[in-house]
Amino acid sequence: MAVTKKIEIDGNPVEFKASAAIPRIYRNKFGRDVYKDLMVLNDTIKDQDEEASTLDGFSLEMFEDLAFVMWSAAHPDQKYDSPDEWLDQFNTFSIYQILPELIDLWGMNIKTTVPARKN
Repeated sequence: MAVTKKIEIDGNPVEFKASAAIPRIYRNKFGRDVYKDLMVLNDTIKDQDEEASTLDGFSLEMFEDLAFVMWSAAHPDQKYDSPDEWLDQFNTFSIYQILPELIDLWGMNIKTTVPARKN
């Protein structure tokens, strides 16, 4: 079952969606593995100070691509051809505030709902 979450960007709630289709959509659109990219992004921002950011351009691009795909999944009636077009509607925002929310949303999507057989 897909899960959605509203994340505040520029003072406005923006809805994102995580589902089983996201890895396929991400791979088809960008030619990369969403699981690997999420691990890299999580490791990159973990324990980093926002003021002393060492994010490279490729990490920023992975974040933007991921956010775009998860936003697009939540808004199938609103079409943008690229992350650039989608990002153009926002002022500058911090990856350090948004990415942890997207990672949390993805985590909610992949959690198992089946109880463990052994304790």
